[in-house]
Amino acid sequence: MDKENLKKNMLLGMGNPLLDISAVVDKSFLTKYGMKENDAILADEKHKNLYTELVEKYNADFIAGGSVQNALRVAQWLLEFPKVTTFFGCVGDDKYSKILCDKARENGVNVQYQVNSKEPTGTCAVLITGTHRSLCANLAAANLFTIDHIAKEENKKLVDTAHFYYVSGFFLTVSPPSIMEVAKVALAHKRPFLMNLSAQFIVQFFKDPLMQVMPYVDVLFGNETEAETFATEQSFGTTDLKEIALKICELPKQYEDRPRLCIITNGHKPVIMAHEGKIREFPVTVLEKDKIVDTNSAGDAFAGGFLSQYIQGQDLEICIKCGIWAATEILQRSGCTFSGKASFTP
Repeated sequence: MDKENLKKNMLLGMGNPLLDISAVVDKSFLTKYGMKENDAILADEKHKNLYTELVEKYNADFIAGGSVQNALRVAQWLLEFPKVTTFFGCVGDDKYSKILCDKARENGVNVQYQVNSKEPTGTCAVLITGTHRSLCANLAAANLFTIDHIAKEENKKLVDTAHFYYVSGFFLTVSPPSIMEVAKVALAHKRPFLMNLSAQFIVQFFKDPLMQVMPYVDVLFGNETEAETFATEQSFGTTDLKEIALKICELPKQYEDRPRLCIITNGHKPVIMAHEGKIREFPVTVLEKDKIVDTNSAGDAFAGGFLSQYIQGQDLEICIKCGIWAATEILQRSGCTFSGKASFTP
């Protein structure tokens, strides 16, 4: 498939639309709020002042965010064809949701938010310490997405006519019924369903809904810590990432005619791909330290790059290489931002 065959609504994504509030902080700020470098957590009572302090005392940037929305924006950047991707998520009825919506639509994503006026649009504090980043998400309205939104006639049509589906593990904290509904549609039409493990806490504390959806997953993304935690929680008995990837592929699967693909990113080390009982490794572009601006969204960009080629029917090698290219580009910018024409060539 080439770009001439791109159509609207080929790829449907569901996740948590969040406005990123990004700032460089020191380690004492992390300590104050009980966080570590490279954390990805949900806000609780002790984080209630974090966002205000970030805006008032640090030079914070506001950037359109949310894992799946980021991935779709990156995919659109590479595809250069509007509305190939559709996004579902819940926002508040406020100025932040307008910023999010405008930004995503500028990037070509067909945003179809569910709007809930009871809560504000979700935010995510992106705390940068050197080349590390820690995330603290206050889901707010994003946490209120309901399956009713999918049942609306116009949205049901979007679900039924999409060719590929992508959800984050983060969305398991919000609406497992919505994920299962879309997964079953994908299975009924024998269309690929892709998922990202997203964070260690998902693998640890939401493993029951995760394992309910796993049989529907055709492609699973994760990084090294998420994969290792998954292996521990599922009693794989190994810490070897290659073995873990193979074991993930072997987990029960609804549509057995399409063998599961497992992709594990590992920082500056090669990307691991397990498929049909075999392992392949793909070296990444190692940037000089002074070129790395922000590791936030590198995983989202990888997924977006991969998806942009996968929905075009490209070889898996090209899909992985595009993911690596996209992640490398995003690493050199603050937040999930990009400009100009994407220069990736298969």
